[in-house]
Amino acid sequence: MYQKVKTAVVGCGSISSIYIRNLKELFTITDLVALCNRTRSKAEQKAAEFGIPRVMTLEELAADPEIELVVNLTPPGNHYEVTRRMLEAGKHVYSEKVFTTDLAQAQELAQLAREKGLYLGVAPDTVLGASVQTARRILDTGLIGRVTSGLVSITRSHNLMSELFPFLQGVCGCLPYDVGVYYVAGLIALLGPVKAVRAFALPATPGEKQLLYMQSAPEHWQIPGSNLICASVEFSCGALVSIQMDGNTVGDEHCRFELYGTLGRLKLNTMDDFGDKVQLLLPESQEVDFPFTHGYNGVNCTSEPAPFDGGGHRGVGVAEMAYAIRQGRPNRLNADYGIHCLEVLLGMDEAAATGQTYYLKSACEIRPLKPGFYSTVWRSGRADAEKSLID
Repeated sequence: MYQKVKTAVVGCGSISSIYIRNLKELFTITDLVALCNRTRSKAEQKAAEFGIPRVMTLEELAADPEIELVVNLTPPGNHYEVTRRMLEAGKHVYSEKVFTTDLAQAQELAQLAREKGLYLGVAPDTVLGASVQTARRILDTGLIGRVTSGLVSITRSHNLMSELFPFLQGVCGCLPYDVGVYYVAGLIALLGPVKAVRAFALPATPGEKQLLYMQSAPEHWQIPGSNLICASVEFSCGALVSIQMDGNTVGDEHCRFELYGTLGRLKLNTMDDFGDKVQLLLPESQEVDFPFTHGYNGVNCTSEPAPFDGGGHRGVGVAEMAYAIRQGRPNRLNADYGIHCLEVLLGMDEAAATGQTYYLKSACEIRPLKPGFYSTVWRSGRADAEKSLID
């Protein structure tokens, strides 16, 4: 129905394999034709692994008139530079989270895209997955009534995680910006924009090398920024949500995500996955697992497992934006969404530093996807979920 959008990926690090596979094999709207990486050999390795025809420099990519859409998978500290360069070259850009490391830079990129008539998109796109979209359907149909409050908690040893993935030791590597943004984005997708935040915060504890086999890891380091935040968040809809993000503890990721309404209770747990179960509790009944009303459940049925395969439908935000480009409509995970998620996180930091309430200046709206389309039928990996991305 639609001409494929010729696409390139910039950044061939840890998260790139799942994007490359899906943009090439899963989504019919994208035509992944090129890869780019600062270290060219990494791009060449990924191109050979996934059968991508071209490896390009940023200069070559910017000058190629056929490439319409660039997916920016570089570390957060490079997002602004790469995105701006591609926008100036007339390319639509979709960026991994977070949008940028600075709110003024994010607003500048949004303005540049508007002036040039280009699309901007930003992860996390887990909010387009089966869990969040099913939860949104529950809320929109009034099953738990009006949401009055919520509870979100994410805890893990982020120092240990940063030893495994050293990019977390850089800017925006602390837990709220690395993982917490998924939960902030999920809340915004379900409850709408945030009005105000109050918060307390602590820095990361100093890291000491634990994994002896990680030869390249430093002996000592400290993740920059606030690695522990306890916040109270007021949404424009009136709901009050308590958020705890603690990267200064032990163990793997442990999560809670619950919304309380006037007629019932909704629970999702992890938000950095696409297909975690959605649980519903109504009066005089047992808590039940609610069946998915949407596709993109994160299950990989198309190929051998890839890194970060737990988020097996990463790239759905790119595909949805590609359809928006072809249909001439706004994409759901647009610049307003990226700016609002970033401002909530920055607002928590500012509220903690000043002891004052931070009032949000930005806002966004994420329209739900059409229900009734699914990712797997009789163990087939493609089914009809992609139709939910077409308005």
